[in-house]
Amino acid sequence: MKRMMFFAGMIGIMLVFGTGTAAAQGYTGPGLDAVTVVEAKNFRDDTPVVLRGKIERFLGNERYLFTDSTGTITVEIDDMLWVGLSINQNDTVEVSGEVDKDFRGIEIEVNSIKKI
Repeated sequence: MKRMMFFAGMIGIMLVFGTGTAAAQGYTGPGLDAVTVVEAKNFRDDTPVVLRGKIERFLGNERYLFTDSTGTITVEIDDMLWVGLSINQNDTVEVSGEVDKDFRGIEIEVNSIKKI
């Protein structure tokens, strides 16, 4: 059962990151406009956001320090999202996700990341 789930997950990744007709399907129009870190910190929990900036460093446990011209925020990036990407602290990236506010503070739970 675990093996079947693994292969199903890999097929999903191939469809999302692969080339060909599967990657071209779906909505291709405009999405959310990018906001700043300061703006994102003022949003409610679960608000969708897009941020542009740099990932300064790895903080451990899938968490990274993200920065733009207005400030810094912790972003949580699942290891599966790094497939095919090589990013360092000098690269500008765009992350899409949602605001996650809880007793520990505020961070962005990332759903996608791309190098700009």
